[in-house]
Amino acid sequence: MSTQVATTRRSALALWLPVLAWAAVIFAFSSVPSLGTGLGGWDLVLRKLAHLSEYALLGLLLARAVRRPGLAVALAAAYAVTDEFHQTFVEGRHGAPLDVGIDALGALVGVLVWSRWSGRT
Repeated sequence: MSTQVATTRRSALALWLPVLAWAAVIFAFSSVPSLGTGLGGWDLVLRKLAHLSEYALLGLLLARAVRRPGLAVALAAAYAVTDEFHQTFVEGRHGAPLDVGIDALGALVGVLVWSRWSGRT
């Protein structure tokens, strides 16, 4: 294997491994039957902020990997749809279209942060 091919593979791995690892973390959290905090109304706020935050990081990581902001948001939103579908199979959880919207908004925030950080504004 040439040095250039090996470098390209390492580079691709360095870009995509964090995306895959974070997607796995999201999947793991979505597999937990109940993530309630017992804080009443604050529970809802905290869960929605968690959605926003976890997808902001996914959006940032995807933008870093694909270098195309629109594609990164679309991929994160598509993952959000599959994540909400997955939750329909987890006892005590349900898929919610509103959560897909919150996730997509989070991904957009992450992509905007990446764009600013990388100088692509």
